[in-house]
Amino acid sequence: MAGIIPPVKKPEAKPKQEQIHKIRITLTSRNHKALEKVCSELIRGAKEHKLRCKGPIRMPTKILRITTRKSPCGEGTNTWDRFQMRIHKRVIDLHSPSETVKKITSINIEPGVEVEVTVADV
Repeated sequence: MAGIIPPVKKPEAKPKQEQIHKIRITLTSRNHKALEKVCSELIRGAKEHKLRCKGPIRMPTKILRITTRKSPCGEGTNTWDRFQMRIHKRVIDLHSPSETVKKITSINIEPGVEVEVTVADV
């Protein structure tokens, strides 16, 4: 009887849970009011679905500056024009299944606001 191998018990299948992902939503825009409006809508949607969210985290504003001469020919008084463009950035972190994030991000996004979604496993 030494050569008989007892049957192997297979582990019972557990009900599948949706895998939780760490989702980072990065929003950039030149218009900070439109950016804040989109951020507040995303946060409100996350709280309605009772998700763990962190943010909006305000990243430093990038200021792009260009200084040019007013005179096209180079003669005359040395006068200069100074132009600048400010780029505002916000980051929102969510911990949720990816299907839920699709529901949240289906909101109406203001024109001029760029959205980048990065998904990572926890």
